[in-house]
Amino acid sequence: MENRYVFQSPIGILKICEEDGSLTRLCLQRENTDSMLPLQNFAKHSDLLYEAYTQLNEYFAGKRVKFDLPLKGKGTAFQQRVWQELQKIPYGETRSYEDIAVGIGNRGAVRAVGQANGRNPILIIVPCHRVIHKNGSIDGFACGTKVKKFLLDLEKGKG
Repeated sequence: MENRYVFQSPIGILKICEEDGSLTRLCLQRENTDSMLPLQNFAKHSDLLYEAYTQLNEYFAGKRVKFDLPLKGKGTAFQQRVWQELQKIPYGETRSYEDIAVGIGNRGAVRAVGQANGRNPILIIVPCHRVIHKNGSIDGFACGTKVKKFLLDLEKGKG
């Protein structure tokens, strides 16, 4: 059974989900479709959701550069390889879609990497926001350019 928690963050309302002891989703909500519970009611949720919430708040405060959470995003084998490669991008750095394609051993899969990046179910923790175009442009982010710029600036100490 999936547990979830919805909370306000600097980029909007985030929903974190876990199932069987692993995070399965972290997404930006366009609307608040779930009721948001105050922190004192967190006892109704899992320890993992509380830890994810804590680590995300540390990240947004500029105090965390690496997440330590069990992840299990649902996707194809190709998507899984892309998402694993994304996790190798150091905090505060970026890579191009081509860099990711080369990293998974398939230089010709740049467009497919872009599609897998856009289907990343665990935002921020699996840092798809760190992937930019070869020319340096940052468009193409599922949550919008404004959110992507905020995350990149945060990681460069400009947030």
